Amino acid sequence: MGEKEEEEEASMDAFLDKFRGPQRYERGFSPTNWEQEFDQIPMFMKKAPSEIDPMQNPDLACLQSIIFDEEKTPEEQAKTYKNEGNDYFKEKDYKKAVISYTEGLKKKCGDLELNAVLYTNRAAAQFYLGNYRSALNDAIAARKLKSNHLKAIIRGALCHLELRHFSEAMTWCDEGLRIDPKEKKLLEIRTKADRLKRTEERDLRKAKLQEKKEQSRKDDLLRAIKNRNIKLSLAATEDDTMTAGLAEMSLDTLNPDSAVGAKVCLENGSLSWPVLFLYPEHEQSDFISAFHEESRFVDHLTCMFEELPPWDVERKYVPNALELYFEDGERGKLHQIGRETTLLQALQHQRYFVKCGTPTFLVLVKDSPFLKNYIRGKRYID
Repeated sequence: MGEKEEEEEASMDAFLDKFRGPQRYERGFSPTNWEQEFDQIPMFMKKAPSEIDPMQNPDLACLQSIIFDEEKTPEEQAKTYKNEGNDYFKEKDYKKAVISYTEGLKKKCGDLELNAVLYTNRAAAQFYLGNYRSALNDAIAARKLKSNHLKAIIRGALCHLELRHFSEAMTWCDEGLRIDPKEKKLLEIRTKADRLKRTEERDLRKAKLQEKKEQSRKDDLLRAIKNRNIKLSLAATEDDTMTAGLAEMSLDTLNPDSAVGAKVCLENGSLSWPVLFLYPEHEQSDFISAFHEESRFVDHLTCMFEELPPWDVERKYVPNALELYFEDGERGKLHQIGRETTLLQALQHQRYFVKCGTPTFLVLVKDSPFLKNYIRGKRYID
């Protein structure tokens, strides 16, 4: 072997020595993360990042600059963005589609047809995102550039339909059908808009009729209360007298939380009230949802205390031993009413005011120590 051959052999051995031992190729893929690293190569990327930093990813930035070459005309750039948006749209990535179409419109190219398409396509993407108002604005913008753009008309009609602008949807459909009388989509939209419009008008008529009936019911109820000289207290700051504005007050104030939704009602010329009984000695209460105005208190008390309540451990709450009172909040006085009294008679008392729509009465045991102490703490009027 000559001297030259020996040098070549030694050089080859030295080269091969670099690959002997535990070291590996410095730029090789990691055995554990090779898939992620492989995905970072622009040519093999499954999904491009939304923002590209040229310093972090120069290869990808270079490819992007080739695609969106600023040396291209605005029309060429806008068309490129349109195609990109279409690809995103096909993938149902509507947010990115909107971004691409918007970038295309930013190029402000002189091709009105292309701009109309960008607006219409962006309207479609916005529509599928549920942004119906934005989609409608884009459809309007497209029609300003091309009034007979059928896709823009269809998209605008759909937006009006979703926004429940049924008359406008029908108008857009009519304008489109003048361009193409056989356009199936427009015929479908118009039929649906017409049906929904009729349904809405019918429901509106029903609601107005029901509102009228409800107002008539309220007027009758207020008139019945006024004719019986029953006084309502609407607020603690108001004068507890029957004012001339009674007929104008809202009956919403007659639906207190304590009445669990029960209200005074007028049936066959008679009033029934939700009534609350309070037992201050035991901090208990009873609620009657419909106390007929001609019913006597004793009738309800007899029924309620047919069996003694569990909190009456002394077994003293028997009907014959019970007395009824109501409190005049304005004057701080206590008034007694007879057990044989009807609800109407009690409500017609000159110092009784129905508060929050629920007549309230105190039930105490006759001659009990608690009653004596309770009366002693208040101004009592027999």
